[in-house]
Amino acid sequence: MLQKSSIVTFLFLLVVVTWICGQLIVDSKDLHFPVMIKTSTTCQTSAIGNKSALIIFTPSKKTAKLLTQNLCNDNVVAKQYGSVIGYWGYRTADSLEFVGKGIADLILAKNNIMAAFKAESTYNYQPVVGFSDYTAFFISSKEKPRITKQYFLDKRIGLLDYPTSRSGHILPKQTFKDLDINLANLKITYASSHNELRDLLANGEVDIIASFWKQSDAERFSKNYITPLSSNISGTHWYLKMQQNNTDLLCAVQSHLLNMSKDQTLHYYQNVKPYWDCGAGSASFKGELKDE
Repeated sequence: MLQKSSIVTFLFLLVVVTWICGQLIVDSKDLHFPVMIKTSTTCQTSAIGNKSALIIFTPSKKTAKLLTQNLCNDNVVAKQYGSVIGYWGYRTADSLEFVGKGIADLILAKNNIMAAFKAESTYNYQPVVGFSDYTAFFISSKEKPRITKQYFLDKRIGLLDYPTSRSGHILPKQTFKDLDINLANLKITYASSHNELRDLLANGEVDIIASFWKQSDAERFSKNYITPLSSNISGTHWYLKMQQNNTDLLCAVQSHLLNMSKDQTLHYYQNVKPYWDCGAGSASFKGELKDE
């Protein structure tokens, strides 16, 4: 018994000594770790004493930073807010978080996400501007894809790892279902973005991808080797939370969004259409303008 007691005492003292050594080696001050990935930007309006913040969300870091700064310098915004905070996130889950909880005052989102959360009725999100409808394609680098069961069974296929993406996920999987193809029998590689899908195809890691076609794609792939999946897919829209009839803010936001679209490099993002008529000092909903 004495021997067992000695062993227990020794182990206890060893633990105490180890703890003391650890405290001497490690700085007792709070450890601060740098933020590795920054996903927001903040700026101050001229209304320094106003604690209210206008919150923006967009998948694009560049757009978030530019729009945040532009709105900070806007006189209408300064009359209502003391700061503007711009968030960005590349995952669909990020959009779901901001829409589902009504966090953002201004958000760029797909209408199917807004509809899924009934965001327009729950938080009174109103469309401000919208981008054109588009077409989804199967894109290959060596041949024109065929919509047949036999064609897909021996192909390496690249899809987008976003369940809410219509061109990169929903529509191709619906096509496979219509062709009575079990997904388990397909060689599918999932990518985190449309650009990553294009890299997979260009590098020969997949034989075919599902995405939209943009002008710059002609530099890497042949337009002869694309097959449409579905046309008239509704584009993304900017929505403003209108829990008050804040038409001054709406018109100011719409003006900035229209001006920003002129500087976009992709033709798709230049072709933005307003939902509101902000002339003569008043705002009235007119719906999305149609192409002439």
